[in-house]
Amino acid sequence: MAPTPPERAESVLTRSPSLAPLLARGAALSPFRRPDPAAAHPRTRLVLPGLRPDPARLAAYATVCGFFAAADTLPLTYPHVLGFPLAMRLMSARDFPLPLLGLVHTSISVTRHRATPSAAFYDLAVHVDGLAPHRRGTEAAVVTELRSGDELVWESRSTYLARHRTTHAKEQTRPEEGPELPAVEEWQLPGDLGRRYGAASGDRNPIHLHPLTARLFGFPRAIAHGMWTVARCLAAHGVPDAAEVRAEFRAPVLLPGTVTYAADGGRFALRGGRGRIHLTGETGPP
Repeated sequence: MAPTPPERAESVLTRSPSLAPLLARGAALSPFRRPDPAAAHPRTRLVLPGLRPDPARLAAYATVCGFFAAADTLPLTYPHVLGFPLAMRLMSARDFPLPLLGLVHTSISVTRHRATPSAAFYDLAVHVDGLAPHRRGTEAAVVTELRSGDELVWESRSTYLARHRTTHAKEQTRPEEGPELPAVEEWQLPGDLGRRYGAASGDRNPIHLHPLTARLFGFPRAIAHGMWTVARCLAAHGVPDAAEVRAEFRAPVLLPGTVTYAADGGRFALRGGRGRIHLTGETGPP
């Protein structure tokens, strides 16, 4: 019989953590990490009460992602941006077993239960939901929740992969692809897109900022943020106030570059040259 996991402790913050020192700490600790699906992980639930989105940062985010900047409702992906510093605090902590450097955002699922007004106050909470084996290493799940009073109005679950040698005998396979989605628009992405999105979101990971820093991590050029790709697709796709979205990040988007947004019904995708699929996703009711 498996041991009962310890109760999750709650830590209440007075302000959102600064990302730069968290990135530095996570980078410094990364060489000492030994990824393992059976490793212990942080049991802390970070809570930031009374949060009100900053209008200027929200407008900058909406603009770079293609949302209507003057909308009075938060873009569906924006609570992820609000919760990212809390997630980084957990993933850069000493008790997080995966190396922050090289960690790959592989998927996100989002449920918005109702409209989230941009001028409202919210309580934000983030916790690590567990580790799981992956065909390419170990994957961590991070849950973000947004509450208005006692009401859960928005929640997400992101998975992050640490790649390493694995002895898992069972090979995980993707579900069979359906018919190729029809192309809707072609987007020309500028070389400074990563810097612009980083300024709006706070995520200034060096792989997104400049070719020189991206090459240090094995990329020929800077790559677009995965969360920009899903946000841009949802801005074009449109979602109702209450909706569920699932997206899988399949391959990096090099900057500058050209991509094709494709969609049909509730499904959408982002494709590159030679049919390369960067992102797949679907929307539906919660």
